[in-house]
Amino acid sequence: MTIVKTAISIQKSLFQRAEEIAKEMKISSSRLFVLAVEDFIRRYQNQLLLDEINSVYSDSLEQNEEDDFRGIQRKSLNSAGDKEW
Repeated sequence: MTIVKTAISIQKSLFQRAEEIAKEMKISSSRLFVLAVEDFIRRYQNQLLLDEINSVYSDSLEQNEEDDFRGIQRKSLNSAGDKEW
């Protein structure tokens, strides 16, 4: 695995809290940032997948509702054709 060094700008208070947490966890602050980014990416990808699933089901439900409505219309028209005016 190739390692890339980067520089980021964050608020001092956030950096200090991150360093405190890293010490509590007995890991380096770099490792803490890696864990945080990995968690963010995982959550982001899960949200994209959930959005896609919801979109598919939403489209499917709309199609089912439309099909149901058309079925009701057909039944109504068929029964109306059986009656004399």
